[in-house]
Amino acid sequence: MVCRERPAPPVSLGVSAHRRPFPTRWLAAGGAAVLAGIVGVAMLLQTGGSACAAPPSTSSKSGKATFYDLAGSSGNCSFEVPADDLYVALGPDQYAEGASCGAYLDVTGPKGAVRVKVFDSCPECETGHLDLSRTAFQKIGNEVAGIISVKYKLVTNPSVPGPVTVRIKEGASRYWFAARIDNHANPLSSVQVAGPGGTFRTAHRTDYNYWLVDSGAGAGPYRIRTTDVHGNSTTLSGIRMRPGVVQKTSTSVSGKSTTVTQKSTVAASKTTSSSPAAKKSVSASPGVSAPASSVAPLPESAAAVPGTTGDAPLAVADPEPASCG
Repeated sequence: MVCRERPAPPVSLGVSAHRRPFPTRWLAAGGAAVLAGIVGVAMLLQTGGSACAAPPSTSSKSGKATFYDLAGSSGNCSFEVPADDLYVALGPDQYAEGASCGAYLDVTGPKGAVRVKVFDSCPECETGHLDLSRTAFQKIGNEVAGIISVKYKLVTNPSVPGPVTVRIKEGASRYWFAARIDNHANPLSSVQVAGPGGTFRTAHRTDYNYWLVDSGAGAGPYRIRTTDVHGNSTTLSGIRMRPGVVQKTSTSVSGKSTTVTQKSTVAASKTTSSSPAAKKSVSASPGVSAPASSVAPLPESAAAVPGTTGDAPLAVADPEPASCG
């Protein structure tokens, strides 16, 4: 059995949390051979100061899997723990400083298959080593084995447990913008932010999965334009400067561009105990409001603007040819 505690991720600095070293028993667990499964880091092409990453490969890779327990902390992606407890931590190459956060992998082991969300980093894991939640590991292998051989691949346009959410970071203000985006289906390549009447500003991603505009974006409410690695773009509106609060939008995506009359709502929880999977999904269609509970509507409307390129590397993928128009 492999059971390792994980320290909490940093609150305000972009420094990855580090795990404790593997116990000696882990290295010899079951005598499992280390496979050379490679997902690889995607190519980053620079074009006039902007980045253009190739779409990810979804081919199956060979690797190995272990498991760990969070011990009450959260992962480096700064997400709430999924309600189904199915998640994975990736090594530095595949985590790629947060670029893989929110992606989904299908993992097949000796006992079956499971779909997991990229939730955390594993500093000591080499490429092809997946560190699964205990729940995910138990679905595909015997816990006593400690290490199992697996096949895995990136999922394109996966179903997500609810509408897109935005969480403004503690300490953020009109002068320093920081937001985490969740339930975006495919990995994100860029995020842009606009304040009232302002133009969009490009945010940069931290390794703890918050998108920052260091000079701020005004007092809000904000429009946030996200673009994923396949070029699908969605614009969220009515996002308020409410640090620590999960704001649930009415936009539901499965990796496709979205054009909506947008409303945003604010979830009651201000902590990471809020679980996206536990919330009812709200369809992204005009005139649909959030479920009545302890939420307040934040009206504004916006349409998706496709074709935006980003400034962050792409992980969990083999590089493929791409052009940056």
